[in-house]
Amino acid sequence: MTEDTDPHCLRPGESTELLAGHPWRRFVVLGDSVAEGLCEPLLGYSDLQWADRLAAELTAAAPELEYLNLGVSGLRAHEIHQTQLAPALAFQPDLALVVGGGNDAFSARYDADRVDAELETMIIALKVAGADVITLGMFDVSASPAIQGWLRPGLHQRMRLLSERTRALAEKHRTIHVHLTTHPLSTDPGLYSSDGRHGNARSDAVAAAETIRILGTRKRRNDKYTHSARRGQ
Repeated sequence: MTEDTDPHCLRPGESTELLAGHPWRRFVVLGDSVAEGLCEPLLGYSDLQWADRLAAELTAAAPELEYLNLGVSGLRAHEIHQTQLAPALAFQPDLALVVGGGNDAFSARYDADRVDAELETMIIALKVAGADVITLGMFDVSASPAIQGWLRPGLHQRMRLLSERTRALAEKHRTIHVHLTTHPLSTDPGLYSSDGRHGNARSDAVAAAETIRILGTRKRRNDKYTHSARRGQ
C-alpha cells in the first residue's frame, strides 16, 4: 500500500476541494516533536511531516499564506507555553495549532491538571488574539511495538487521559479539535516509528487527512455563517 491507495489518506483533489477559498492567512504551530515533525520515513509515503503538510495544503489554496512553526522536540507543556506563546502571538496568527502534553504523559509523574492549565492558557491567549485554534488528541503510542510490554498499560492510560482532557478543553473553548486517539489505525503497530515515541510517515499522512477534512468542515460552516449574515444585513 502507498499513500495514493491508502483509504485513510487524502484522495487526489480532495484537499483542493475542501480548502478552496479558506479564510486563513497566518498559520502558526506551537508544540513538541509532533509539531516540529520527527516522523520516520516509510516507502510509498511523503516525507513531509504533519504541520508542514497542513501549511502546504493551505498555501496551495491561498498562496499568500504565511507559516511559522515553533515546534521543538522534547518540550513539556509548560516549556511550550514559556518559550513559544509570546512569539506565536507576535506573529499575529489567524490559525494556530497547539499540540503538547505527550512528553508529560510519557512520565509516570504526569500531572494532568498542570498540563491542562498550560494548554488552556495558550488556547485562550491565541483565541483572544483572534486566531482559530487547532487542538489534538494524539495517536495512542502505547501501541508501538518499540514500547516494552510492562510499560504499555500505564502509558496507554496516561495517553487516553491526556486525549480526553484535551478534548474537554476543546469543547470548552470551541477549538478545531482533531481526535486521533481512537482512530481505527491508532492501535496498528505499523503506524509507529522504531523509536517508540513517534509515528512514521503514514501516521503523518493520516493525521493530515483528518485535520484537513475537519478544517474543510469549519470553512464550510464559516462560509454558511458569512452568507447568512450578509443576507440579514
